[in-house]
Amino acid sequence: MKNIKFKEPALTAISYLIPIVVAGGFLLAIGNIFGGEAITEFKGTIGIWDALSTAGGLILGMLPVVVSTGIAFAIADKPGIAPGFMVGLISKTIGSGFLGGLIGGYIAGWCAVLVLKYVKVPAWAKGLMPTLIVPFLSSLIAGAVMFYILGGPIAEGTKVLTVYLKSLNTNEKFFYGLVIGILASIDYGGAINKTVFALVLAMQAQGINEPITALILASMVTPFGFTFAYFLQKVFHKKIYTQMEVETLKTAFPMGLVEITEGSLPIVLNDLWRSIVATGCGGAIGGGLSMLWGADSKIPASGLFAVPTMSRPLQFLAALVIGSLVTGIVFYILKKPVTEEAEEVEEKDVDLGEINIG
Repeated sequence: MKNIKFKEPALTAISYLIPIVVAGGFLLAIGNIFGGEAITEFKGTIGIWDALSTAGGLILGMLPVVVSTGIAFAIADKPGIAPGFMVGLISKTIGSGFLGGLIGGYIAGWCAVLVLKYVKVPAWAKGLMPTLIVPFLSSLIAGAVMFYILGGPIAEGTKVLTVYLKSLNTNEKFFYGLVIGILASIDYGGAINKTVFALVLAMQAQGINEPITALILASMVTPFGFTFAYFLQKVFHKKIYTQMEVETLKTAFPMGLVEITEGSLPIVLNDLWRSIVATGCGGAIGGGLSMLWGADSKIPASGLFAVPTMSRPLQFLAALVIGSLVTGIVFYILKKPVTEEAEEVEEKDVDLGEINIG
């Protein structure tokens, strides 16, 4: 316990969380698009769209358990799984939600580490440590902490935060959306984006959907904005992309439709600071407008597939278009024209003709 780490376990857990969020979000979105509803009482046969909506909702409802288990596992390895799973269930049950799962995961992981370090058993019982003694004792301690010490205050704090966010005025909504948009867009799916994702996911767990919608938008403005910049170079005859970057756009744009920013990274890494400025501007404007206009995705991911779940889809699409246009215009203005020498160097770099085998 000398080197207590906070960032790495959270990032590890969120990396586990994202595929689950995407899977649940897609199931819920597809079910909702075709009129599916969540089923609470299973009597007889249910329709396929109701089944998809129900499955997606069940997955998303277990996110406190997923994040707590992921964090505990990242801290204590396999001995952390049982206490992490349990504190996530406790958080879900007592109303401390995603934030409770996030904090509880650290408690569970640290409890497992302490048990492993300080609980001594006879030689004949050492084989029971990972499968019986550590899971039992760490679950007992972590569960007591969540039930009697942390769970209640976290639940109350979550309620206070919910009331505050629901009472924001127009200027405050735009400002929060602007901050979310900048932070979610400038590292292209990296650590900052994942940290913001955890925070806005905790808000969505309390029924506040606007912040995570701003993040969804901010994750899409980079590939959309870069694509728009490509058409600007056609109109104004200032060539800013090499042929290889144009080929990258053919992959980045469709990936952006489903909120995957990483397809744009080859272009970003070729001109990092101009990319950061452009995407930060577009993410800020788009995120601010999305919050201001009340765009409210009911699922925490999936890009354009989330639009049918929104009560204000046109506002989201308008904010997305404006944010993407800002990114594209700023990037086009800042980007230096591509020279013939750069094109020749690129062609030389990818020329495989000189490779000899044998």
